[in-house]
Amino acid sequence: MRARAAAEIRVNGTVQGVGFRPFVYRLAHRFNLAGHITNSAEGVVIRVAGEAADIDALVDSIKNHPPPLARIVTLRRSDITLTEQPSSFLIIESDTGGQSKTHVSPDIATCADCRREITDPADRRLLYPFTNCTNCGPRYTIIRSLPYDRPRTTMAYFSMCPECSTEYTDPQDRRFHAQPNACPVCGPELEWRDNNSLSPAGGTPLDRAVQALADHRVVGIKGLGGFHLAASAYSTRAVARLRERKNRPAKPLAIMIRDLETARQLCHISPTAHQLLASNSCPIVLLQKKDDCGLADNLAPGLDELGVMLPYTPLHHLLFARPQAPACLVMTSGNAAGEPLCKDNDDALQRLGSFCDGFLLHNRIIHTRVDDSVIRVIGHSPRFLRRSRGYAPAPVRLARRLEPILAVGGELKNCFCLARDRDAFMSQHIGDLNNLSTPDFFHQTFERLKDLLEIEPQAVAADLHPDYLSTRFAEDLNLPITRVQHHWAHAASVMAEHGLDESLAIILDGTGYGPDGTVWGGEVLHCSLHEYKRLGRLSPLPLPGGDRAARQPWRMALAALQASGINDPRAAVNLAEIDERQQQFIREMIDKGVNCPPTSSCGRLFDGVSSLLGICQFNTFEGQAAMELEAAASRALGRRSLLEANSFTDIGGTEFFHEKDGLLEIRTPELIQILTGKMAAGSWSVSELALFFHLFLVSSFGNMIGFLSRQTGIDTVVLSGGSVQNRILTEGFIDFFSLTHLKLHTNVQVPANDGGLALGQAVIGGAHVSGYSHAG
Repeated sequence: MRARAAAEIRVNGTVQGVGFRPFVYRLAHRFNLAGHITNSAEGVVIRVAGEAADIDALVDSIKNHPPPLARIVTLRRSDITLTEQPSSFLIIESDTGGQSKTHVSPDIATCADCRREITDPADRRLLYPFTNCTNCGPRYTIIRSLPYDRPRTTMAYFSMCPECSTEYTDPQDRRFHAQPNACPVCGPELEWRDNNSLSPAGGTPLDRAVQALADHRVVGIKGLGGFHLAASAYSTRAVARLRERKNRPAKPLAIMIRDLETARQLCHISPTAHQLLASNSCPIVLLQKKDDCGLADNLAPGLDELGVMLPYTPLHHLLFARPQAPACLVMTSGNAAGEPLCKDNDDALQRLGSFCDGFLLHNRIIHTRVDDSVIRVIGHSPRFLRRSRGYAPAPVRLARRLEPILAVGGELKNCFCLARDRDAFMSQHIGDLNNLSTPDFFHQTFERLKDLLEIEPQAVAADLHPDYLSTRFAEDLNLPITRVQHHWAHAASVMAEHGLDESLAIILDGTGYGPDGTVWGGEVLHCSLHEYKRLGRLSPLPLPGGDRAARQPWRMALAALQASGINDPRAAVNLAEIDERQQQFIREMIDKGVNCPPTSSCGRLFDGVSSLLGICQFNTFEGQAAMELEAAASRALGRRSLLEANSFTDIGGTEFFHEKDGLLEIRTPELIQILTGKMAAGSWSVSELALFFHLFLVSSFGNMIGFLSRQTGIDTVVLSGGSVQNRILTEGFIDFFSLTHLKLHTNVQVPANDGGLALGQAVIGGAHVSGYSHAG
């Protein structure tokens, strides 16, 4: 009898908890192969025996047609000799030895099969809100350790009934080794908890929650990765009640819409946005709302876009299926301002009790809290504003190998990064570390993710700012530390994504500590992963009162007027609501240089212009003035590209920069003079003035980069920073550089804001291993 061929196949990547083993089991039976498959610390190990052509076909199918949720990073095949010839193909117990190098699957939105089951009267999971299978459901939020097996998840507390056990152990079943597998007999349950006498009485927990929402009440709903605060998105009264209780007067509120058809009635949806909304990651997507759509006008005051997501758990689908349920609900994060998301029942009842009229709870433990991801379509491509549920902790694949390193990120919108070899694992959204409870969340998530991925950092990278809590945490680890300048890290995050060695960089954001001790934020750099040099900037403005200027844009308006030599009272006409004595006090501070550090911040320039145009005088949330300024410019732009705007032909070739103190400097006083002159003449509307501001930035920075490219011979450009979340600005740069020989790269896999900072820190830190390295 001819000896059969045999092979060992090792697959690394996201291959656990995604139906990979039953997929291979079915392939083995199709190709008449014997052997086994098991989870290992590195991924999965397959050993097969059979005809060589059939083994080739198995490998080809794995490579080219993997399960929809799998992400194969490496596949290594080697020929082996088997001492015993297997007679069948088996799935065997996981091998827990060795260091784990497998990837953790993010949580996945409910699949079509499960959605069908929960509405099928003949199915035993009819109306069951915790239905899932190997193709959907919780993953990262319930995993305690790898390999991904039920005893290592929070579902270990629920013993499967005979029917669920049969599904779980049948390789041909869709629920084979679906670790969260459950049904109404053996799985988690809902609970309704009244919080005041106005809550509805009687009915199932879901019925009572729906009735409260229909009655304009606020309901706390425990979901996949934490709590949402829910209210009818059609009810101005309910939204106002939620805003008052949460002390959130103007920040946009995310909404969940029953289905895609309803979403199309309310918002404009591009093909890219459609794909995102319907994806198994199911993020929040920013969409332009339609006029007279019927939604409450206080969902996003001053803005034309709404953050929209579709239902992504069975509980959401069942809630919207109730006849009384509003077709659109506010679903904002269940936390007090700046605090981490609530994930536990008792914690939510205590912390969110003053916000909610009732709670829809359940008893499946959330091990790791994960907030919703937020994406904006810019230049026809998805851009992360927040990378979290559905994406974290999937790694970013790097062009170069790194020794194990931790990068701690920044102070605001914090995410950290654990990197090893060619994988950079970005944490979920942590939040603002200047809140008292957020550092605890940071520490807890770091320890959990470090243990889960079995990465023991040998070095750490942190921001240059001496007072960042993330930097202090890094210093306390007693590891070799690399201190990375903020804007260099932004540039490096793009370089890491695209495998770049050297580039010119435009970095636009609100604040970043410069090695000269000043606040940077409108920068042009020459970067590699080993060093950087500052080549250009926005001309500095005074920052009256330091951080208070970021909360009160009118201060920056006065600073811009003073720096531009403008004393005409008409230029400050839109500051009339600000007490004149306060204005005079700030003018004197600026004149005397008292507590007015210089800043080249693009974010603060946005604030100043927004104030001068009468759009926003106070930031009640980060970025409010800039967002409202962009919204005003968008109304003037319409569906044109920025380069098609009438005023671009007037300034497109103008070089609004000069050399000063060894740096190229964009002359923002000229911008302010043009804006105030047009205001005084009444020749342009506020929206046209807002649009001109965007044109000025694109033209000025674009022409500066062109000049520097000719000097340096570098034709690669990266664009990053919080201001790059602005659609008009980024699409303007994309269009501008498309007309040149220069190649523009932007963030794709991580946010351009500080949520992507840690990726840049990690690759720079990996290049330096230890020591303090910067130039500039």
